Amino acid sequence: MTTGIGLATTTVQAAVTTADFSDLVQQVTPGVARVNVTKTVSESELAKAQTAELLRQFFGNRIDIPEQATQPAIEHAYGTGFFVTADGYMLTNHHVIEGADTITVTLNDRTELDATLIGSDERSDVAVLKVVGAQLPALPIGDSNSLKVGEPVLAIGSPFGFDYSASAGIVSAKSRSFSRETSVPFIQTDVALNPGNSGGPLFNQRGEVIGINSRIFSGTGGYMGLSFSIPIDAAMDIYEQLKANGEVSRAYLGIYPQDIDRNLAEVYKLERPQGALLTRVSPDSPAQKAGLKTGDIILEYNDTKIMRASDLLNLINRARPDDGFKVQVQRDGKALLISGKLSDALTDVQAEGSGQRDNEVRLGLRLRNLLPDERAELEDDKEGVLVTAADPTGLGARSGVLAGDIITNLHQTPITKASDFNAAISSLPEKGVVTIGLIRQGIPAIIGLRIE
Repeated sequence: MTTGIGLATTTVQAAVTTADFSDLVQQVTPGVARVNVTKTVSESELAKAQTAELLRQFFGNRIDIPEQATQPAIEHAYGTGFFVTADGYMLTNHHVIEGADTITVTLNDRTELDATLIGSDERSDVAVLKVVGAQLPALPIGDSNSLKVGEPVLAIGSPFGFDYSASAGIVSAKSRSFSRETSVPFIQTDVALNPGNSGGPLFNQRGEVIGINSRIFSGTGGYMGLSFSIPIDAAMDIYEQLKANGEVSRAYLGIYPQDIDRNLAEVYKLERPQGALLTRVSPDSPAQKAGLKTGDIILEYNDTKIMRASDLLNLINRARPDDGFKVQVQRDGKALLISGKLSDALTDVQAEGSGQRDNEVRLGLRLRNLLPDERAELEDDKEGVLVTAADPTGLGARSGVLAGDIITNLHQTPITKASDFNAAISSLPEKGVVTIGLIRQGIPAIIGLRIE
């Protein structure tokens, strides 16, 4: 009996590991492209710091190190992308093209085409590119929801610059979530992905794209057996929004859910660990207005069972503002049915170009209003706007403003929303230095902005 099981196990393993993808690779490779990016690395500050560190290694702190003027450096980076339409629309990762000055794509026949960035979304790590052309080799789009754990999958990309490298494996898990900073449930595989694979397609055995390869879990920077891809269903939803509007509209409920373990299941008298326990409900949020409270356990969301907090977050992230919601809740041992309507999560507001004065100053900052949850985390009733991107050639970045900063004041004018910032720009002098008050990683700071 034992031998029989052993032989059966060996047979199954052989069937998986000897899957032949050779015909599939030839079929889909024309639809995959290398994405080449050039970025301006300004940073005289970085150069000065590197120089100072080298000098201190040799001389210690015994010398005065003068400031140096340096020219911006050009950085070359690369990733992978693929065609989703025959007229030149492509998908890749946000982190591949972030901060790019120029983007080109190289096809498998070595043709190089200039690419235009249609839109990019940091939270989902999806970006849409467009090249000029017709009858381009668009890849068929599959259904990532139908994926099964253990199913063979194939990736094609440019790891470490080795173009059109194919690697295969199986689906290890579905609906993996990392943090509140990401808004998609990742597909986990054991496909060997490395730097350069980012943005490339993940295929099923039928040659359909079922994911965008996005990240790896690594302590060394290289492959360690855990790779993660964005489900194509979520990516195509982002693609349609970016293509139509240039930005992504997200729903907001205003909750902080956590998983329930064995001990909490016993405390709350649940049959097994399941549901999402609300550790906080934000004031004036759709959740509070609907009647949800801290301590509630959400067991179902729109008739979908919730086993983990990530299940709930994934459903909310796929929803649209003004969508209705209906949740089955356990509160104090009693079952409740609560319904309400989601609101808008306040998508990015482009500050640059909002007025003539800003075009002259070229701050190069992309801003959005703070979410209620983010405002609640600030001390002393502070308000502000979040910098989501800083163009390295703009005055903002050159003065030291970074993505992730919260701007609270511009030229002695309090900033509570993006429109305040736009209005304050019109009062800036034509020449001189003004101040920007901001909060960086919870610490207040003031930066001098020199306008020339």
